[in-house]
Amino acid sequence: MPPKCKFTRDEVVRAALDMTRESGIGSVTARRLGEKLGSSSRPIFSLFRNMQEVQGEVIQAADELYQEYLRREMSAGEYPAYKASGIAYIRFAREERELFRLLFMRDRSAEEIDDNPKELKPIIDAVTKSTGLSEQLAYLFHLEMWVYVHGIATMIATSYLEWQWDTVSQMLTDGFMGLKKRYEERTGNYGSDQNGGNHKKI
Repeated sequence: MPPKCKFTRDEVVRAALDMTRESGIGSVTARRLGEKLGSSSRPIFSLFRNMQEVQGEVIQAADELYQEYLRREMSAGEYPAYKASGIAYIRFAREERELFRLLFMRDRSAEEIDDNPKELKPIIDAVTKSTGLSEQLAYLFHLEMWVYVHGIATMIATSYLEWQWDTVSQMLTDGFMGLKKRYEERTGNYGSDQNGGNHKKI
């Protein structure tokens, strides 16, 4: 008969998330998690099949926290909505470095990745509103801009750089305006994409 649990699934996930925030996902072993919960590791496995399931729940919890960063920043009104999404990404990298590494710097080669998840729609909508691009081109625009933003966030998350927010803000503006000008040149040369017509690949 499995040992009676003194804690719930949510409590296990919260404890594992706290451990990850402090020391990374590698610190979340069954033994250490049990110790943090004031128990042996055995009761954990009456709630979860294995530690991979625990880690999966931690990833989901970390993503929910990141989504909250996005919602808060994009609704605050301090920056235009699309720029605010970049600020949120970088802020998350600075304030939750281990969770940022878990979400955006882990090996994804064995995972099935959704290239256009539903959570991305508010960001793509912000691109279309700020650039006038079609949804298809806005998605491509975002992918290019995200590479730039991810580079800044990664350097901050790994303590390679410690920029002030005014520097980060200016760099995001410069990157956005430069890319917007390039897309305007391309769509101007090849015709408007607003009506869903054919266009050359960017």
